[in-house]
Amino acid sequence: MASSEIQKTRVINELRGFIKKLLQDPKILEQSLEITRRQLSEPGQGDVMARIANEISDTTSVHIPEDPQEHSEADRLFLELLKEVVKEEQALY
Repeated sequence: MASSEIQKTRVINELRGFIKKLLQDPKILEQSLEITRRQLSEPGQGDVMARIANEISDTTSVHIPEDPQEHSEADRLFLELLKEVVKEEQALY
C-alpha cells in the first residue's frame, strides 16, 4: 500500500472514531460550537485554533493535542469545519 493510501486510511479511521464519539455523546458537537463561537469573538493572545482545541480537550471527551504541530489531519479538519460553521452562522445575522 502506498504512503498516501496509508495516510488516507489512517485519517478515515480517525474520523470514523470521532463520528462514533459524536453519536455516543451528541453534546460534544454543541459544546465544541459554543467554544468556537466564544473563542472567535474574543480577542486574545496566541493561535485561536489552538485555544479552541485546548478548550475542547479540557471540557469534552475529545482529545486534541495542545501543540498545533501535533494536530492530525482529522484534528485540523474538525477545527476548520467548526470555524467555517460559526463564520457561516455569523454571516446569516
